[in-house]
Amino acid sequence: MVTEVFTLKYCDPHALREEKVEATDVIQFAWEGTVREVDACTECKKEHETRYEPLVDYSRPVKKRRATKKADAKAAAERSDNEPSAEASTEDSTDA
Repeated sequence: MVTEVFTLKYCDPHALREEKVEATDVIQFAWEGTVREVDACTECKKEHETRYEPLVDYSRPVKKRRATKKADAKAAAERSDNEPSAEASTEDSTDA
C-alpha cells in the first residue's frame, strides 16, 4: 500500500502572528555573519525586497552564461559584414 504525504510550507512572518499562509518564496538575510533563509509568501517577499537591499554572495565567483551557437554564428556574420571595406581597400590598391 502506497501512502502519499503532502507537506506544506507556511510563511514564517505570518506564523509569528499565528496565521497559516502557504509559503511560495524564500527570504534570505544575514544574521550574525551567516546567510539564513526563511519561508515566505509572495506578499512578505515583496515587502522584504522594498525594505532591504538584496544580499550578494562574494564568496563564489559569478558564472558566465554560455552563448548559444546561433548567437555566435550571427555575431560572426555581422562582424564579417562590417569589415569588407578593409578587404576592398587592399584589392583596390593592387588594381592600380
